[in-house]
Amino acid sequence: MRLKSEIFVSALIRLAETQGAIAVLRRRGAQEAGAVFIKLDCLDGRTALYGPAAQSELPPEGVDRLFTRLHKEQWVDSHDTEASLSREIKFDPDIWIVEIEDRYGRLFVDVTN
Repeated sequence: MRLKSEIFVSALIRLAETQGAIAVLRRRGAQEAGAVFIKLDCLDGRTALYGPAAQSELPPEGVDRLFTRLHKEQWVDSHDTEASLSREIKFDPDIWIVEIEDRYGRLFVDVTN
């Protein structure tokens, strides 16, 4: 059984903060099953945007959610991530957005290759 989005997001924020990062909820989505997007900001101009991985990439056992980087480059400008998030909101207004600020670029979730 998959965790509700609200519980997953709360746990992610708490985990990031216990590891010394700053994590905030920027947008609250559908409580039960809203898609979760994560903006990672390294505080030096580098940002990355992650969203739910395709269903064809089944998560390994024990992984509640699997994420994928939503752009080809490893890092992009903050304006690009914000534009992508705006498009996602127009497509699905029930998304959750978590922003993590971490100088080390840690994401705290499982990511596809």
